Amino acid sequence: MSNNSESQESQLHKDGIASTAGKVATVTFAFWIMKICATTLGETGGDMLSMTMNVGYLVSSLILISLFLIALILQLRAKSFHPVLYWTVILATSTAGTTISDFMDRSLSLGYAVGSSILVGLLIVILIVWRWSVGSISVDRIRSRKVEVFYWSAILVSNTLGTALGDFLSDSSGLGFARSNLIISGAILAIALLYYFTPISRTALFWAAFVLTRPFGATMGDLLTKGADKGGLGFGTIGSSAVLLAVLIVLITLSMRKHRLQTAS
Repeated sequence: MSNNSESQESQLHKDGIASTAGKVATVTFAFWIMKICATTLGETGGDMLSMTMNVGYLVSSLILISLFLIALILQLRAKSFHPVLYWTVILATSTAGTTISDFMDRSLSLGYAVGSSILVGLLIVILIVWRWSVGSISVDRIRSRKVEVFYWSAILVSNTLGTALGDFLSDSSGLGFARSNLIISGAILAIALLYYFTPISRTALFWAAFVLTRPFGATMGDLLTKGADKGGLGFGTIGSSAVLLAVLIVLITLSMRKHRLQTAS
């Protein structure tokens, strides 16, 4: 029996299966809190690099995409779930998504509406190809390296899309940061109610919530960093990023502790 199990496990690793099983965070209430914190930090951190430090959108995007790829490679090579590594990749997709979106919408002059439309189309294509390729886009079935690549591709695009949507609502629509944040909060609450009280596909609701938590973070980040003349609270990108990073570190530490206890039991 033992030899049989070892042989099967070896074959699964050769196929790229099982080595990635359980490598992504379980979707719980704590997951969404950490995701919102990471995406808000991604907004303030991306703006700090591209605007406060005056690096520019293109160079900032290249730097952050490089960091994302390094973190992603480490994540793909890992044999089990590591909270620090997982949330590092999430944060990398969020910061890179911020500057990529700004580069598309501002440097390339596509505008928020066109940029958002392009990203919506790209996300739909990724999800369709993912579904066609493996038969499911459920985040509870990340059991092969190929599926994990689809997973992270969808996350990168959805975080970039979320930035564009947040900027479109807060800037182009004239709603401002606070009112845009309230609208997005209402949409997220509606998704939560649909999750608990309707039979609508949990996978569809997950991706809808995942996209919306990004503009929530984007508008919240802008609300924290922009000056009072622009409808913000004026805390600045550096101060806001430092506080958000501290909060995220605390949450990741608690996540690591919980993961160790679950593994030990």
